[in-house]
Amino acid sequence: MPASCVAHTVAHHALSLPQAWEDHPWEGDLVAKVGKKIFAFLATGDHDSLGVKLPASAGFALSLACADPMGYGLGKHGWVTVNLVDSSLPGVEVLCDWVTESYRAVASKTLVRQLDSGEAASVVPTAGVPSAAQ
Repeated sequence: MPASCVAHTVAHHALSLPQAWEDHPWEGDLVAKVGKKIFAFLATGDHDSLGVKLPASAGFALSLACADPMGYGLGKHGWVTVNLVDSSLPGVEVLCDWVTESYRAVASKTLVRQLDSGEAASVVPTAGVPSAAQ
């Protein structure tokens, strides 16, 4: 699957999570946020990549040639950058699982419970925070 399709699928999954919304703090990059916290970075263009916080899966992810600890010291806190054009890239299902793990790591316990109970479709974003549809 081309990197652009992988990125689109992963972004769609990220924005389907409870109260997730998209922001563009840097040109060419999309970040998925819950509240004010980033849980996924998606860079496209010259360096198609995904950045996620993986408290449980970082060891496995970093064993793959496509993954490195995230820069700026974030790697010390479980953040991993995944090169979306690398031949060792796992399937899109694994990438979506990693996005969900990252969401769980930064979202409130209330939102994680809503995710676990399948209430995601009925969740209304917090006032003042843009929704994915905006």
